[in-house]
Amino acid sequence: MKKFKFSLAYQILVGLALGVIVGAIFYGNPAVGTYLQPVGDIFIRLIKMIVVPIVISTLILGVAGTGDMKKLGKLGGKTILYFEIVTTIAIIVGLLAANIMKPGVGVDMSKLAKGDIQKYVDTTSEATSHSFAETFVNIVPKNIIESLANGEMLAIIFFAVMFGLGIAAIGEKGKPVLAFFQGTADAMFWVTNQVMKFAPFGVFALIGVTVSKFGVESLIPLGKLVICVYGTMLLFVFAILGGIAKLCGTSIFHLIKILKDEIILAYSTASSETVLPKVMEKMEKYGCPKDVVSFVVPTGYSFNLDGSTLYQALAAIFIAQMYGIDLSITQQISLMLVLMVTSKGIAGVPGVSFVVLLATLGTVGIPLEGLAFIAGIDRILDMARTVVNVLGNSLAAIVMSKWEGRFDSKKGKQYITSLQKAA
Repeated sequence: MKKFKFSLAYQILVGLALGVIVGAIFYGNPAVGTYLQPVGDIFIRLIKMIVVPIVISTLILGVAGTGDMKKLGKLGGKTILYFEIVTTIAIIVGLLAANIMKPGVGVDMSKLAKGDIQKYVDTTSEATSHSFAETFVNIVPKNIIESLANGEMLAIIFFAVMFGLGIAAIGEKGKPVLAFFQGTADAMFWVTNQVMKFAPFGVFALIGVTVSKFGVESLIPLGKLVICVYGTMLLFVFAILGGIAKLCGTSIFHLIKILKDEIILAYSTASSETVLPKVMEKMEKYGCPKDVVSFVVPTGYSFNLDGSTLYQALAAIFIAQMYGIDLSITQQISLMLVLMVTSKGIAGVPGVSFVVLLATLGTVGIPLEGLAFIAGIDRILDMARTVVNVLGNSLAAIVMSKWEGRFDSKKGKQYITSLQKAA
């Protein structure tokens, strides 16, 4: 008889289920937030604590290992091109789904509890000034210590790439520095494994607070939107990402199997940052070179949030339909072009899609107040789009490794076999 292994994935699922039960039992009771929110906050802080040291150390190691600026520039160009194509497809899928399923048509707005949009409105001025040019200007840090403190991923990536090239250029003198960052990366992966042991408690707390605050009732009036978002996300994963995976000679089901624990964790916390270190580690184990993984995955967290861009397109049309606004093809193309810019350079943290939508809706004449109606269920929708973001970035590392002709298929097959034996 096969011995049952109570893995991290099962522990997180138990935490998720218990959180839902506790939240439902104590629905409307502020004490749940008082006692559980600090536990959830500690977990998110632990994750944020490890992300920057891991990204900077692995990226410096990867770039210094490549040591060729021309080669790195080629990889960067291919990566950005791939990200732009896939996120544009995600926007188109979102627009098509909203036009076909019409989730906002016939919604009785009197039954919708108007959410609190004020906390998001304060960020509107910052979001609207987020132009295409500024996204690229902000890639270059004016103060790397400030960028590290603020977790500005694009600026950190830029500095790490330049620093890595510098280490490669000075040859023997750079070896002690390289050894330091190798030690830092190894130590941080150990820290990550310890932090992950706290994940079930963090998930329990975060879900418990969400359910106790909004309750299951908040889903009913907006049920059509929830079904539309989840259905479209599944279609995108299996049709679009699945198609890309097949073209690369791999399978989306293999990827899901590899990232089972990370998918559950990302879904529960609604933050793709929580799984960044483990995703990078597993993509290396699957056969992607360290330098490709350490460049593509962190960059994807700003440029390749497929789930978020798909949702933003769908939500914009939903709000327009809710208000009875019929957007023309020209207006929808305009919306797509705006989203192609505003969705870039955003961090993989909960609720950031709200800021992007605030920056986008006004440009095509959709009332910003419409966002207040979906504020209550944004967390539930955020959970789905986070999973798609994680899968999209993981697949991007495989695509780039194959495109560079450096994917280790033998290593990948061995890793899948070892997972099958362990299951």
